[in-house]
Amino acid sequence: MGDTSVKKVESRHSPKGEMGQKYLASGVRVAMRLWEDEPPAEAKPASTRDYETVGFVLKGRAELHLEGQTILLNPGDSWLVPRGASHTYKILETFSAVEATSPVSSAHGRDEHEAPKGAKA
Repeated sequence: MGDTSVKKVESRHSPKGEMGQKYLASGVRVAMRLWEDEPPAEAKPASTRDYETVGFVLKGRAELHLEGQTILLNPGDSWLVPRGASHTYKILETFSAVEATSPVSSAHGRDEHEAPKGAKA
């Protein structure tokens, strides 16, 4: 039988990363983080990551600039940034979203990079 442990993470007690993201539950192959009330900001230079990211917009609006495309993200929208894809975000309105990364983005210092915070990629 595999790992049967149950994990619960209360957002109000979650540790924060350097870019303001809150670390939520994580497992061996996937991790979640919360971007909460990120202020409007211009896009930073595009970057690539060695994991894929899926996200869901809770509130606000942002642009995802992905491999030459501009994708408008509104509340209720979800998105995918494939592993290795060149991308960045531009926050248009105060923005909150949940993301999941696979493999786990926080492993080996890979976490401080991507997401809506200050439009960092």
